[in-house]
Amino acid sequence: MTKTKLLQIGGITDRMRDALAPDFDIDILFDHDDRAEFLAANGADYPAILTNGHWGVPDDVADATPNLKVVSSYGVGYDAIDADAYAARGIKVAHTPDVLNDEVADTFVMLWLAVSRELIPSDRHARSGKWEADGNYPLTRTVQNRRVGILGLGRIGQTIADRCEAFGAEIHYHSRSRKDVAYTYHETAKSCSEAVEVLVAITPGGPETRHMVNAEVLEALGPDGFFINVARGSVCDEAALVEALQHGKIAGAGLDVFEEEPKIPDALKAMDNVVLTPHVASGTHETRQAMGDLVVENLQQWLKDGSVKTPVPECRDL
Repeated sequence: MTKTKLLQIGGITDRMRDALAPDFDIDILFDHDDRAEFLAANGADYPAILTNGHWGVPDDVADATPNLKVVSSYGVGYDAIDADAYAARGIKVAHTPDVLNDEVADTFVMLWLAVSRELIPSDRHARSGKWEADGNYPLTRTVQNRRVGILGLGRIGQTIADRCEAFGAEIHYHSRSRKDVAYTYHETAKSCSEAVEVLVAITPGGPETRHMVNAEVLEALGPDGFFINVARGSVCDEAALVEALQHGKIAGAGLDVFEEEPKIPDALKAMDNVVLTPHVASGTHETRQAMGDLVVENLQQWLKDGSVKTPVPECRDL
């Protein structure tokens, strides 16, 4: 049986490779030293691409694959894929929503608790002997009954809201449109920030949300406010965030994503009121396996009937 050619961008697990092997002949883009030569000679052979939210589909790959029919991406974010252009060409783009909602929401809670209760400095106080030498660690700030603002009330944003309700939170949100929920809606990110004590970004990346959290929004949050980012690094103006933290314009931040990953500004690393994680919000064995399985299922379903299980919004009507 002739297998379908599949171009792989980025890494995949053995489980994914084994599941795809019966139906797909996989070529790995990054195995080819002369990428331009490889794409020129072979790009037209690929009706399918497997990628992830980090790599997306680079411009040179998009230009070299005129017979492309489907892109299956590992991750919920797809700002590195020109979904509008592909939808206009009838090309289906799939991603992996829902299976990581709980994990990302839990990461928000972890960062929020850690920065509010000063987990890292407190741990250091206990380990260093300062508890014996200097006495008790200073008091920290509760997470109970806070006003929490959610930038982006999609599926993950709603799961975050569910978590916040367990802490007695009053929930505010800013989204592209008003939702049928009991929370307080704000037309701008600044208005939302002014109303809350904790601000969490969980919007998609891309040009529309670039630097949504800017100096003005951070100043509106105020000196007692905390900012948590589990969205994309591009959503926050990182230089403005550093300035706000250095000058006490906000109380602290919990960050899982950064503008130039994996690079993190030294200024952020040096601050005790900042908790940093290396883009691990969905990083559990269970969730990553579920994401990988869904990537495979999208490709297998496309091969079977031309549809995908979880298309991105731009491609739902294809």
